[in-house]
Amino acid sequence: MKKLFIIANWKSNKTIEEAEKWFHDFSEKLSSESLDLLNKEIIVCPSFTAIEHSRYCSANLKLPIKIGAQNISPFDKGAYTGEVSAEMLESLVVYCIVGHSERRKYFGETDDDVIEKIKFLLEYKITPVLCISDLSQLESYASRGKQIIERAGEIIFVYEPPDAISGGGEYKPGSPEDANLNAGKIKERIGEIKILYGGSVNSDNASSFLSQPNIDGALVGQASLDPVEFLQIIKNA
Repeated sequence: MKKLFIIANWKSNKTIEEAEKWFHDFSEKLSSESLDLLNKEIIVCPSFTAIEHSRYCSANLKLPIKIGAQNISPFDKGAYTGEVSAEMLESLVVYCIVGHSERRKYFGETDDDVIEKIKFLLEYKITPVLCISDLSQLESYASRGKQIIERAGEIIFVYEPPDAISGGGEYKPGSPEDANLNAGKIKERIGEIKILYGGSVNSDNASSFLSQPNIDGALVGQASLDPVEFLQIIKNA
C-alpha cells in the first residue's frame, strides 16, 4: 500500500488562538474516530506566526501531525528585512511549500526564486513541497536548477493546475483522470517521486483523486481550515 501525504495549507488564515482551537477540535474528533493512519503522513502548514504554537499543540495533544511552513526566503540569513530564512525554520518545521501559484500571482515569484528556496531547504534538511502547474514549468525548473532532477527523491511534488485553486472564490476543479495523467507525465520525466494533487480537494472528491495510481496525496487549501472537514478528507483518502 502506497504512503499518502495529506497536507493542510492554511494560507493567510488563523490567529494563534484560532490555531489552538483547530488542534483541540481535531484531537477531539480524532479520538472519536477509528482511523488507520499507518500509511498516511499528516502535515499542517500554518502561517509563520502560528508555527511554534502549532508545534506545541500537536505535541501536547500527541497528534500524528507534522508541521510545515508555507514559504521561505530565497536568501540566506542576513540584511533582508521581513524575510524568514531556511535556517530560522530548521528547528521548527519538517516540510515547506514552495512555488505555489498564489506566490507567482500576487508576489511576482519567479522560477529562479523557487530554485533558490529549494537549494536552502535541502541544505537545512527541510523537505520542499514543490508546486508545479504543468510539465513545461518542470522543464523550466530543471533547466535552471540541476538539483530539481538530481535530488528529486528528496522533494515532494504537487501538481497544481491554477484553474483549480479556489482561494475561496471561483474555480474549475480538474478531473481525477486528468490529474492522474499529468502526474504520470511528471513521473515519467523525473522518475519515482512522490507527487500530490493540489486543486480544491475536499471530503467529497478526495477519494476520487487519491485512488488514482499516480497520485500520492493531496495539498488541501480551503477545506483544511475546518478540522472536521480535514479529518474527513484523511478518512476518505
